Amino acid sequence: MKLRNKSLFNALLGAGLYPVRDRLAESVEDFTDRAQDTYETAAERMDRASRVIRGDDSHFMSTATALLIGVGLGVSVGMLFAPASGEETRSNLADKVQDFGGKVRSRFSSEPQPASGTYGE
Repeated sequence: MKLRNKSLFNALLGAGLYPVRDRLAESVEDFTDRAQDTYETAAERMDRASRVIRGDDSHFMSTATALLIGVGLGVSVGMLFAPASGEETRSNLADKVQDFGGKVRSRFSSEPQPASGTYGE
């Protein structure tokens, strides 16, 4: 009778723990997947960092190239659709650049500026 009770107890215990065992296995599998993803992400970042340190990463050059292409296209489209002639546009642009350069020079000149009594003027 003792052996029968032990078998019944083991059967009941096994039946009760079976769903827990499945959930535990799924949790361990999820944890393993997350750990693997984290490791792969960290490995990719370390690889990129080492390429940058060695100078093998060309991310800066591709960004600079894209910027120059964008500026070139913007200037080209602007010239095509400009309301004034090319000579007028170049003259206006040159005047604006000279004005801006004068403002920058006066702002950063070593001569002391007289007090105007108001901030920013």
